[in-house]
Amino acid sequence: MSSSLSTRLKYVSLGVLVVQTTSLVLTMRYSRTLKEDGPRYLASSAVVSAELLKILACTLLVFREHSKYVRALNQVLKEEIVNKPMETMKLAVPAGIYTLQNNLLYVALSNLDAATYQVTYQLKILTTALFSVTMLGKRLGCNQWLSLLILMAGVALVQWPAESADASQQTSLSAGFQFVGLMAVLTACFSSGFAGVYFEKILKETKQSVWVRNIQLGLFGFVFGLIGMLMYDGQRVRESGMFQGYNKITFTVVVLQVRVGVSRSLKTSAVNHSQSPLLHSFLHIILLVHSAMITPLHICDINNSVLQYKCTLVITAVHWP
Repeated sequence: MSSSLSTRLKYVSLGVLVVQTTSLVLTMRYSRTLKEDGPRYLASSAVVSAELLKILACTLLVFREHSKYVRALNQVLKEEIVNKPMETMKLAVPAGIYTLQNNLLYVALSNLDAATYQVTYQLKILTTALFSVTMLGKRLGCNQWLSLLILMAGVALVQWPAESADASQQTSLSAGFQFVGLMAVLTACFSSGFAGVYFEKILKETKQSVWVRNIQLGLFGFVFGLIGMLMYDGQRVRESGMFQGYNKITFTVVVLQVRVGVSRSLKTSAVNHSQSPLLHSFLHIILLVHSAMITPLHICDINNSVLQYKCTLVITAVHWP
């Protein structure tokens, strides 16, 4: 009974994560294309804000785990973070990669429609599989390798240009934007695969709480994000402030980023990592096609009929036994 309940909880948590991720992508795409008076919010600022909120959220979860005693919280943070500098430093690598990845996702969604981004981003299954084989020593069966090849073909078809009446008017402009977005999402796929497997390896080798590990990730992510913001957007921050262009949609994006990050860490520690990416992405793409049908086109820029046919091959790959 307990095993059955645990399995159900894993699938429910996975489904919740997929819904949150899909909502994040659609909301983020909308926030990056929304036309308003004044400057648009800085993506680097949103990444820093999300890391800060994640630190606060995970600190509250550790506080709750220890019966809401401030002294116990201080002791845990001191013992696990301050007194174990080498263990803490291990998180600098995935934290830096995740910070880069989060910034790349803003670039990708500023140049690609939400649906194309979602499907292309499923290539992280391939990179996760490759890094799992090389770093964790996992073995994949013939069916799994075949599904990865079909996945690559499906993603390639999604990138195939669709015919349209006014395509010749904006071909060069849209091609340039799509190339930038494609390079950003492909780089994010590799960084996501490596960081996810590296983080899983750390969780398996130590007995620290996943929330403590997330606080360590958040601390490094906050520092790296702050440095990146000052390097690339320092002038704009000095002129108009870090929170320029923020509105309700921006705050929603930041909160969703925190929820997705925390949920993904929990899923990594609780679900079999060799199976979850396939199921995760299958549910992800089903929700993608559904959102393509129900979401206003000015939010997603989706060519529904064409994209759904192209998604079929990707779904086949992800659902391959």
